[in-house]
Amino acid sequence: MGTTKRRQAGEGGISEYQTKAGPRFLIKYPVLQEYGTKRVVLKRGYKTRRDAASALRAEIRRMETGEWVNPSKQPLAAYLSEWLDGQRLAPATLASYRKNVRLHVVPRLGAVPMDRLTGTAVDAWMRELEVSGRADGQGGLSPRTVRYVYTILRSALADAVKHGRLAVNPTDRSTPPSPSQARPPEMHAWTAPELARFLRWADEHDSDIAMAYRLLAYTGMRRGEALALRWRDVDLDAGRVAVRRSVGVVKDKGKGEQLVEGATKSGQSRVVDLDAGTVAALHAYRAVRGSIALDLVRDTALVLGTLAGGHRHPERFSRQFVDHQLQARRALGEEQLPVIRLHDLRHTHATLLLAAGEPVKVVSERLGHASATITLTVYQHVHPGMGRQAADRFAALLDG
Repeated sequence: MGTTKRRQAGEGGISEYQTKAGPRFLIKYPVLQEYGTKRVVLKRGYKTRRDAASALRAEIRRMETGEWVNPSKQPLAAYLSEWLDGQRLAPATLASYRKNVRLHVVPRLGAVPMDRLTGTAVDAWMRELEVSGRADGQGGLSPRTVRYVYTILRSALADAVKHGRLAVNPTDRSTPPSPSQARPPEMHAWTAPELARFLRWADEHDSDIAMAYRLLAYTGMRRGEALALRWRDVDLDAGRVAVRRSVGVVKDKGKGEQLVEGATKSGQSRVVDLDAGTVAALHAYRAVRGSIALDLVRDTALVLGTLAGGHRHPERFSRQFVDHQLQARRALGEEQLPVIRLHDLRHTHATLLLAAGEPVKVVSERLGHASATITLTVYQHVHPGMGRQAADRFAALLDG
């Protein structure tokens, strides 16, 4: 009769136990922890002794090769708090991560131990966000927002795997909204006559704020970049501005909000050339500011700052644009001025240049995109209409 080979110390063991569904088997094996102490790991639920033996051999092999990971019993909320504290991100980005974790992850998944989080649970969480995820209780979150929150969770759990806290990332086994489902809202752009119409109206009603609108429209700068521009960044003799930084609103629960300057979105500085008309407008604007207070035109002063010398609040600035746009539409006629967002002045700048045949690389550099490929992707709606022009130009070359 054959004998069962006894396992040596340190090799673990297999035990049988009874359940309502019949006999089951568990495995147990010792593991060496971070500080040199040992503990015994138990895993239950194997239907046959053979399955249990196979699982035990796999666990021992992973320990021998250094691949074994001690599943973390830490609740997800506690881990995410620790993870966020260790992130090196721009202040506005970190504040956004904290807000989304607090509002959308912790209430539903925060109490779940990390080793119990599954791809199925992540999928159910995302579906719940889409149905009833709004913090105000007024329905669900957009696919774009759900994908953004999922990306934060995925990044956090990827670090848990990297640092040996988890064996696998459960988000690898989940299905977030696709990039096409999470695409940004459709952009709108004014035509050249519509933009000129609005800027004339703004200049007649508030020349101070009109300068801000003109800079955004004529350079393609982002809102935060324009509001962080200082006179030392403006070379009126050479007709160019250096875009070096951006200002944003950082909101931390319990700490209120503050305006913080940081790098541009791409992290890179760039130089944007100005047309003669904008240079002349800046000369006149600076003269008016200087007549109010010399401090407003010093090299360190903000070009578009408040009369007190501080930053304009980015979100209030956007709301001011909405108010001015509504006033202009009433004055000029709604059909003369379609509704757009402040950010669409940037889209208008790019769309008009591309439609006029300006090389994509030039437009990309003005916008501060990391590559021309991004410009092509974002503004691909401009290109179909340009295809016919290209075909006609090619034919004209041969006909000539």
